[in-house]
Amino acid sequence: MTYLHHRRLPALRPALTVLVLILPLALAGCASLKSWFGFDDSTTVQQSAESLAMEGMDDFNVGKYHSALNSFEEILDRFPFSPQAMLAALKAADSHYYQKNYLEAKVLYQQFEERHPTNEAIPYVMFQIGMCDYARTDRIDRDTSGARDALQSFSRLLRAYPDSPYSAEAKARIQAAQEFLINHEYFVAVFYVRTKRYEEAAHRLRYLIAMYPGSPITANAEKLLARIEEGNPPRMGLTRWLPRLTMPDWKLFKAGETPGPEEPTDL
Repeated sequence: MTYLHHRRLPALRPALTVLVLILPLALAGCASLKSWFGFDDSTTVQQSAESLAMEGMDDFNVGKYHSALNSFEEILDRFPFSPQAMLAALKAADSHYYQKNYLEAKVLYQQFEERHPTNEAIPYVMFQIGMCDYARTDRIDRDTSGARDALQSFSRLLRAYPDSPYSAEAKARIQAAQEFLINHEYFVAVFYVRTKRYEEAAHRLRYLIAMYPGSPITANAEKLLARIEEGNPPRMGLTRWLPRLTMPDWKLFKAGETPGPEEPTDL
């Protein structure tokens, strides 16, 4: 072996070492490389997304909403472009709704509407946005923003899809929310009477009577206003003048009935 050959062998050793290390990778095949670097085969992706969707729906259908939500969120995180992603987005919102996470559910429904405005589920999504608002409604002596938001959300549904399967219930819930807000106005007037702010009470009652002449509470408002104008406002037993504190039953409105107020018995 010549001197030149001896000089070349040390220089070739690093290259040979690299070749020895790379060779097993090549023998492992493309599938291993795809797996290592996250380039999964489309069939595997499809099967994984399908199995997660089935698992999520199985849990959802038996009321295991927390477990279902985990499956739907995993689809959205790992397979956002799969055919199951749209279903996962909608059912994630539903899962939050049935866990009474109404603010979170509303955000997800709104995102679904923004991303899929022509999807056939949009009437349902818009109805559910209204339901998230409606469900946040508590009592007339507390925050009434849920009822106000529900009015807007259900009204938007009726404008966009007046003949949807959800229209009748949306109309009834609008009536219930309106009555709830009218009762809130009346409640404030009674509060003013209780604190002897009679001019403010009279102003509030006149507004209520003028704006909502057909409301069941209007008759009580007229009686209370008359007492104030006569200089004989009720000073005891004011709780008897209070309206119903909670949301009226929307089913009564759907049936064509109107829930009447309790008659004040204070003299």
